[in-house]
Amino acid sequence: MKNDNQAKNPRLSDYQAGRTNHEYLADLKAINPADADKFLSVGVDASEDFRAGTFIVKDQSVLHSKTKQKGVDIMSITQAKDKFDLSSYLWKGVDPGKDEYTSWAHEQPAEGYFIRSQPGQIIQAPVQSCLYIEKEQFAQNVHNLVIAEEGSHLSIINGCATSPHLISGLHVGITEFYVKKGAVLSFTMIHDWGKEVNVRPRTVGYVEEGGVLISNYISLRPVGSLQMSPTTHLRGKGAVARFNSILVADKGSTLDVGSNVILEAPETKAEIISRAITFGGDILAKGKLVGLVPEVKAHLECKGLILKDGLMLAIPELEAHVPGVEMSHEAAVGKIDNREIEYLMARGLTEEEAVSTIVRGFLNVDIEGLPSGLKQRLDKVISETEKDMF
Repeated sequence: MKNDNQAKNPRLSDYQAGRTNHEYLADLKAINPADADKFLSVGVDASEDFRAGTFIVKDQSVLHSKTKQKGVDIMSITQAKDKFDLSSYLWKGVDPGKDEYTSWAHEQPAEGYFIRSQPGQIIQAPVQSCLYIEKEQFAQNVHNLVIAEEGSHLSIINGCATSPHLISGLHVGITEFYVKKGAVLSFTMIHDWGKEVNVRPRTVGYVEEGGVLISNYISLRPVGSLQMSPTTHLRGKGAVARFNSILVADKGSTLDVGSNVILEAPETKAEIISRAITFGGDILAKGKLVGLVPEVKAHLECKGLILKDGLMLAIPELEAHVPGVEMSHEAAVGKIDNREIEYLMARGLTEEEAVSTIVRGFLNVDIEGLPSGLKQRLDKVISETEKDMF
């Protein structure tokens, strides 16, 4: 990866931190239009149409929080700690001593969301949340807790972005997922940070018997550096985890992204699918599957394209501790095949159109759980990203 250690490991002392005092908005439609546009770029709609609720943090202030559908709780993590006993959840998955960023997050005041679907509730519309940085050179510290109670279904669109004028910032996010027996949680995270923003999410999830966790991660815009490696524990019989990621890195960006699934119970299943493109940046695409018991199935697939000079590392890992596990992996890094380009050009496309068509197909992973409106928005963003590439 890059020799610039400052880019990979930003110094916390270089950033401002602490509470901020942005005015709370009871009506999200009153938001600044420039902010609304950035929210929409990461799937968060200020109109709140077809949303079960909304939660937005701006710098270190709760900007807006609303629950629109019965059966789901949405509030700030500080409110949730006052209202509920969360001692069995908070900091049980993420070790505060894991690294300097988790230690800092543990010691500093944090804001973030608490989202919970109540037992047996099928939440039809997605909940939307946004973690937004406006203040220059600011270190945002959030702690998020998501609980899908037994037999419930919950979908979350989580957008992370910075204001159009912002140049530099730091985001440290602690997120803990708990998927109870027979519950289904679909979580889609979309990043649009900025060329000199450093991002350090730390995420752990637990899935009980018959539960399903679907995690989609999309980063198509420039970012200074991103380092994340979420870990999910499949602890109950028949639990399932599916991870999909789409990564694009332009010059100056460093993306260190991996997913880890630990299969701890019989008949558990896991799938990790990664698509990555570099046109000048560095990408480390990782995935790790750990089988601790017999009768588990898992597959890992990492594919990367290099369009311009950059670095692409694909590192799949399989770790089996007992007989009777069934795990596989596939990894490929390369360039666009000239024969594919020639084939499309022979059918009337220009070279640029041919390459664009191939890139679009490469990024077109069938992401489960995406609302149709968000899928259309992502198609538009992919189209805009292609223009930047060429």
